[in-house]
Amino acid sequence: MKRFIIEDDFWTLFPSAKIGVVVCQGIDNSVRDVEKYETLLQEAQKEAHKFIELEEFSQNPAISVWRDAFQKFKTKKGARSSIESLLKRVKTGNQIGTINPLVDIYNSISLRYGFPCGGEDIDTFAGDLRLTQAIGDESFVPLGKDENASPYEGEIIYKDDEGAICRCWNWREALRTMLTENTKNAFLCLETVDETRTDELNLALKELSDLVTHHLGGVAKIEVLDRNNREITIVD
Repeated sequence: MKRFIIEDDFWTLFPSAKIGVVVCQGIDNSVRDVEKYETLLQEAQKEAHKFIELEEFSQNPAISVWRDAFQKFKTKKGARSSIESLLKRVKTGNQIGTINPLVDIYNSISLRYGFPCGGEDIDTFAGDLRLTQAIGDESFVPLGKDENASPYEGEIIYKDDEGAICRCWNWREALRTMLTENTKNAFLCLETVDETRTDELNLALKELSDLVTHHLGGVAKIEVLDRNNREITIVD
């Protein structure tokens, strides 16, 4: 059995947060129609302009709420939420290219709804997955790198028994657990610290689940964790 557990030290900092999860099983993530996913991303980038209407980029609510959240724990200098990184590319006209179907799908949902969204290969997890404050000695090799870059003590991270999986909450993911074309079982998550956007989070989760099963097959289960529901079973 593998579980996803959000620890008390996270809720101390973010008592109003909600973490939406889509657990996907038995999917086929191999690439067959690149143009389909290019179109999905292009349409999502057009929709994303609604989140950056204010001239001052950092004052747009989808960005400022995460800037505020990142002030509550120690972060690597320059680390920003994943949604800010995507929206910055939209603002500068830097097209977001395809990576693989699962990543393309969750990036499109992130852009359309203005939430950070990420994903990991469940079969690479060592024990339970936890969202917690880092001890500071967790191993972490980020995507695109080959050297260890452990998180800071107190940094919000996703981790398992082998080390950190995502640093600075949703800033940078690990090479070890990344989604690939061979991924069969995936853990996808959307995050919000804005209590007014619960309905939008639920809509985003439903659309994410539907897109995955429609394009990649398999089955998907939706869960939402909050301070009253801090643990779910990922795999029995």
